[in-house]
Amino acid sequence: MISKGLHCARHQTSNWHEHRFTGEGGISLAYDEAGDPTASPVILLHGGGQTRHSWHQTMVRLADAGYHALAYDARGHGDSDWSSTGDYSPDAFVADLRQIIARLPQQPALVGASMGGLTSLVAIGESATPIAAALVLVDIATRLESSGVGRVLDFMHSHTDGFAALEDAAVAIAAYNPQRPPPSDLEGLKRNLRQRANGRWYWHWDPRLLDHAPRNTDGEALLLQNRREAAARRVRTPSLLVRGMQSDVVSVEGVLALQALIPQAELVHVPRAGHMVAGDRNDVFAEAVIAFLCRHCPTLSAS
Repeated sequence: MISKGLHCARHQTSNWHEHRFTGEGGISLAYDEAGDPTASPVILLHGGGQTRHSWHQTMVRLADAGYHALAYDARGHGDSDWSSTGDYSPDAFVADLRQIIARLPQQPALVGASMGGLTSLVAIGESATPIAAALVLVDIATRLESSGVGRVLDFMHSHTDGFAALEDAAVAIAAYNPQRPPPSDLEGLKRNLRQRANGRWYWHWDPRLLDHAPRNTDGEALLLQNRREAAARRVRTPSLLVRGMQSDVVSVEGVLALQALIPQAELVHVPRAGHMVAGDRNDVFAEAVIAFLCRHCPTLSAS
């Protein structure tokens, strides 16, 4: 039985479960869930080149706060299938998200980082009927800085030939994200890399993903920006932008442009964090997201 009391109190984290669901076109996608499945759902969408494991700490915090947290590997990432046709278009990612939303008994809050945030924004803004209870954009907006986007794409392009050892991958990550302390245990990197028969370690995502990742200076990117802006104008859900203060992808001007399109959007700046906000300062990030959800999507207290 569900009581009428609303809360965001701390709970004992429920058992962790791994599942699969069928996305657009029959593609098989892997997801984890934590917390009470009857509680208010929160779907976490990772960025390009990441996996669902990037949300592990956040999922624990959400489950402890009384939410039903779900994180899935986007098509072509992690343990999800790669598209047989190489379709990693925004439409494909949005269609996959709609499939998992359709499985839930109530509208979820969407928390999306980078690529996952753009997917969430477009899905909500282009839907004829409401599909989400709230939107959290993690260092992503409608207007992006070309230098920061270029640095992300340069990093992804430069390592498609893999690494001879996990230590080499750790060095590459530290060079890209120097504000984050290097990992003390390289075992965690195995969640994002896979060792092939040739002995080299490769990122666990389909390189064809980069075919759908244009830089901000070309025509396709400008069309995508127009699409994002049109979607943002139609967002009516409670919204939050969490920006890393050291981000080179979302500038202060980008924040203001987003707030002009989504006037109800709240803003949290996270100090000592870059584009990978949740990984750089997960404690501050999770606290801000849970506080926002408690105000706008309070979970129900089970009795």
